[in-house]
Amino acid sequence: MFITKLPVKVRYFACALLLAASPGAAAQDYPTKPVRLVVPLAPGGGGDIVSRMIGQKISESMNQPVIVDNRPGGSTIIGTELVARSAADGYTLVMATSSHGINPSLRKLPYDPVKDFTGIAFIATSPMMLTVHPNVPARTVKELIALAKARPGKLNYGSSGTASIVHLGGELFNLMAGVKTVHVPYKGTGPALNDLLGGQIDMMFASPVPTIPHVRNGRLRAIAMASAERSPAMPDLPTIAEAGLPGFEAATYFIVLGPAGVPSAVVSKLNTEIVKAARSPDLKDKLSSQGAIIVAGTAQQAIGHIKSEIARWAKVVKSAGIKAE
Repeated sequence: MFITKLPVKVRYFACALLLAASPGAAAQDYPTKPVRLVVPLAPGGGGDIVSRMIGQKISESMNQPVIVDNRPGGSTIIGTELVARSAADGYTLVMATSSHGINPSLRKLPYDPVKDFTGIAFIATSPMMLTVHPNVPARTVKELIALAKARPGKLNYGSSGTASIVHLGGELFNLMAGVKTVHVPYKGTGPALNDLLGGQIDMMFASPVPTIPHVRNGRLRAIAMASAERSPAMPDLPTIAEAGLPGFEAATYFIVLGPAGVPSAVVSKLNTEIVKAARSPDLKDKLSSQGAIIVAGTAQQAIGHIKSEIARWAKVVKSAGIKAE
């Protein structure tokens, strides 16, 4: 009302100022300063490596630095909460991995894992590989299930820790195959893999990156990949789903999220740049060689996948009686 009473030239100037200050106008200019990508994990892991790869690519294409900020602790809750409470302007993002979908079933969170975030981009998944020691007399999923049923409670599997994606992969196998194998938790993937190599444990849902070399030299036997589709790193290895347990998936993922309310134009810009980076030949080759499957998905796919993961692991946690440590 006040603007309509101003002289015409002044009115146009006032309207221009208001338009320039609007979220839409700000989104068109985005980004005008560095973007922070929070990794709620320690440096060196998969989430950190993927974040740095993507960050470097989109820094170049957007002409603004992307600062990877490691904020480990609290099973990824500390860094994730920081982003949930940040301004919804697209300048503070988080790299969500499997813990984002597992945590809601284990503990009360200081944020809603869906409602308090905006989906930005679904980069890739990194499926676990069901691997056994050569002493285990099974070469296929069906043979392993038959062996587990013949020896209830006798076969065991290692994990990188209680409630990790590696642990939950084993419990999902128990649930879907109708068998009982015994969980042996370790403090990290390295110690668990060492005992698998030594024959102290029978099997493991292991990350392909440190495991594939041992499969290729015959020290371990790969049974199947825990993904919806075959891995480019092991194209001849069937998935657990196609080998006898339809719908079986146990994979971490790399999904970029922002706080709730990030303007749609900013989401669109970020998604375009991240997807372009994920599909670039060099980055795609690097990720694929490490067992990742490129998704390069939309903001809607990102949130949809998180919702499905929360539902998937809630059933497993409840069925297995898993408690947070």
